[in-house]
Amino acid sequence: MPPLMGIEFLCRVADVLNDYLGGLNEDLIKDNFVIVYELLDEMIDNGFPLTTEPNILQEMIAPPNIVSKMLSVVTGNSSNVSDVLPGATASRVPWRTADAKYANNEVYVDLVEEMDAIISRDGVLVKCEINGEVQVNSHITGIPDLTLSFANPSILDDVRFHRCVRFRPWESHQVLSFVPPDGQFKLMSYRVRKLKSTPIYVKPQLTSDGGTCRVNVMVGIRNDPGKTIDSVTVQFILPPCVLSADLTSNHGTVNIFSDKTCTWSIGRIPKDKAPSMTGTLVLENGLERLHVFPTFRVGFRIMGVALSGLQIEKLDLLKSVPYRFYKGFRALTQAGEFEVRS
Repeated sequence: MPPLMGIEFLCRVADVLNDYLGGLNEDLIKDNFVIVYELLDEMIDNGFPLTTEPNILQEMIAPPNIVSKMLSVVTGNSSNVSDVLPGATASRVPWRTADAKYANNEVYVDLVEEMDAIISRDGVLVKCEINGEVQVNSHITGIPDLTLSFANPSILDDVRFHRCVRFRPWESHQVLSFVPPDGQFKLMSYRVRKLKSTPIYVKPQLTSDGGTCRVNVMVGIRNDPGKTIDSVTVQFILPPCVLSADLTSNHGTVNIFSDKTCTWSIGRIPKDKAPSMTGTLVLENGLERLHVFPTFRVGFRIMGVALSGLQIEKLDLLKSVPYRFYKGFRALTQAGEFEVRS
């Protein structure tokens, strides 16, 4: 079989279990063993992937809740499998519920992006790129046919689509044409390479002699995105040769954990001052200078803007329908693998 098919199927299993169980770990699987077994029984048949769409699986196997668990204890029947086969299993669009009906017909599209960046000890931007997703939440009566177009699709690389997307319109006109699944799903993922700047800067300075190391880290806004930058954090691991650390900041809180992880929680960057963290590291006996320097991992969150520059142009419903159709767009950018070397 194609090697990537196995990997894709395992990723799909993990996504479905996350949706059903609200997470994925050993305890959750033990507590919901029957449902996990039933899901695997429907998702793969005789070694071949069969039903992997979360919407269809939820029609076949009810998600766990307190009521179902109590009923299974009282009645002794632990099965959650429906007796009726979902109509979509024999449909041309097996990812969509056949008879969806809503009083309010609406579609919401979210651009969710993560910025990966590496900044050298000299402050040079070595790498900066965006990994993004187009997430859709669709509640529309019947079987709608949608088109989504971007103002600047040429900036996108490494695009990957949900199975509902028709590839030909994208290949010829860079337009997404699709019949959406019912509910929330990931329509596509993409990458935007070689960005020129980051929204914030982090400038660490470490100077050591005489068995101690002085630390000074400054954080500020480099390019104002026009929206509030919040949930700013700076995290680093103290080198093994450090015996103790005394760190303070003029904004936010600094926590040092038992595994030598240091987390500086800044929140929002104030406009009247640049947040800074200062302090002293005490090195182990016999060591005059620090030889292993930490890497600073940065976190942030910006609501209402896609830093890749990607813009949604329009979302249309192809066939005329007797109901009013509401649509909304949002954007979010957050830090991914954002590292500053010292």
